[in-house]
Amino acid sequence: MAVIKTNSEDVRTLARLMRAEAEGEGEQGMLMVGNVGVNRILSNCLDFQGIRMMNDMVFQSPGGFEATQKGYFYQKARDRDIRLAQRVINGEKIRPASNSLWFFRPAGDCPDTWYSQVNTGRFKAHCFFSPTVQDCPNVY
Repeated sequence: MAVIKTNSEDVRTLARLMRAEAEGEGEQGMLMVGNVGVNRILSNCLDFQGIRMMNDMVFQSPGGFEATQKGYFYQKARDRDIRLAQRVINGEKIRPASNSLWFFRPAGDCPDTWYSQVNTGRFKAHCFFSPTVQDCPNVY
């Protein structure tokens, strides 16, 4: 059962985002990007207050995703990517992104914190960061 309200266009949008942000990280990395997106919609905290819809999350400015500024994001969603997006919309969580609201690709090691958020781990090139349960209980 879905943890956020979506329609078929929302699923395709999330699928495109996951592919554009993490295709090189494989399916697991793409699922983690999807976790971050779904968490931003669920959270209603910090930088994501009032972000309740897929397009609001994907195209948030400032604070959105760099992939939306690249042509690769605007390619048609593939069936495989749509299936992955549906998995995270249905609540599948992949560590270390399970409760994360942020990720980035550093040049070197992951910092312990990023904008006061705790590093929850690294997967390949991306470091993931999560708020505290007190700051954002809806992602826990």
